[in-house]
Amino acid sequence: MDIEKIREILPHRYPFLFIDKILNIEESKIIALKQVTYNEWFFIGHFPDFPIMPGVLMVEAMAQASGILICKNLEMNEKDLIPLFLGIEKIRFRKAVKPGDTLIIEAELKNKMGNIFKVSGKIEVNKQVVCEGDLLLGFEKKEKIL
Repeated sequence: MDIEKIREILPHRYPFLFIDKILNIEESKIIALKQVTYNEWFFIGHFPDFPIMPGVLMVEAMAQASGILICKNLEMNEKDLIPLFLGIEKIRFRKAVKPGDTLIIEAELKNKMGNIFKVSGKIEVNKQVVCEGDLLLGFEKKEKIL
């Protein structure tokens, strides 16, 4: 799945879209990719002389991949729904992510409780885990504000 299809599913846009490509998607698992470049906006202040990707943005990347997984495989009409990040559990950061790294983002659906979905996620760089934990996601019907 390329970036154009991702943009059809997720409401996120630059500078807050952290999925570049979907490598594989199954019924309860997704593998996505994010290429981290030196030109990312967050490196301006995090940190100018030692650029590392903020951990919260890695968690957001896992949440975005999870949102795609849930929309596509649970036959939800993604055009009418916005995925919402409801919570995080047991998040651990194992290694710093730097410019030039390629994030391989995996998310697996673990449980569904009504309209709330529990997903286990991890991110690897060069086959080493850099971030992992559990996420809770829900969905809200899109309503135009204007």
